[in-house]
Amino acid sequence: MTSTILLIALATFIATLCGGLLALKFKDRLHLILGFSAGAVLGVAFFDLLPEAILLSAQKFDTATVTSIVALGFIIFMILDRFVILHGHHVEGNHDTNTRMSANDTNNNEEHNHDEEDHEHSQSRGNLGAGSLALHSFLDGAAIGLAFQVSLAVGAIVSVAVLVHDFSDGMNTVNVILKNKGKDKKAFLWLIVDAFAPVLGVFSTLFFTLPETALGIILAIFCGFFIYIGASDLLPESHHKHPNFLTTVMTILGMAVLYMAVKLAGI
Repeated sequence: MTSTILLIALATFIATLCGGLLALKFKDRLHLILGFSAGAVLGVAFFDLLPEAILLSAQKFDTATVTSIVALGFIIFMILDRFVILHGHHVEGNHDTNTRMSANDTNNNEEHNHDEEDHEHSQSRGNLGAGSLALHSFLDGAAIGLAFQVSLAVGAIVSVAVLVHDFSDGMNTVNVILKNKGKDKKAFLWLIVDAFAPVLGVFSTLFFTLPETALGIILAIFCGFFIYIGASDLLPESHHKHPNFLTTVMTILGMAVLYMAVKLAGI
């Protein structure tokens, strides 16, 4: 059993890494990859996280309560995105009071400061999105470990589902950074973090057990996070400069791939 878990942990690392490297290699087709990623993120939320959250929480919470928690997760991420993390104010630097700036200089500085704010805004947004994806990947790994605590068969089913969308998680992590003005190096570093996250999640379950209801609530919150990321970030960006038929097809394909993966894993 232990050797099986070790092999699956290694497989989650490889699957995540391969997905991210693919996104880096074809970043010139970023709008298509973003379209696919948007569909994949929404697919994870609707076809994987939400059903699992409802199922795991069924003993204590009804479906309406779970979907309300999903909405709470959406609101929490929206607040973090718009007000807490992303909109810090810059401290004005000291200037020589004996020097009078011209109107053009003032305008140039204002534009420069605005560009800096936009850059920091995007960087923070990317970090927040990538961090959420990495934390979700950690929970994916924990789900594998907990599933194997139930039985070998349940562990195998959960592992298949996690491996398939870990590939998408790697792509999504890279895309979130690149879309938000991050460099290749930063995207690769976040990819490494995301690739190690499920491995750590698997091994963490050797030291604790988590009640099903608690895991269900966590999954519901992350469902809300992922709906926000997909619907308000990746999806609009993929269509911003390329509102074409192929991009829409890629979004639908992303959802379809995740739907099929979840269904096949449940066989």
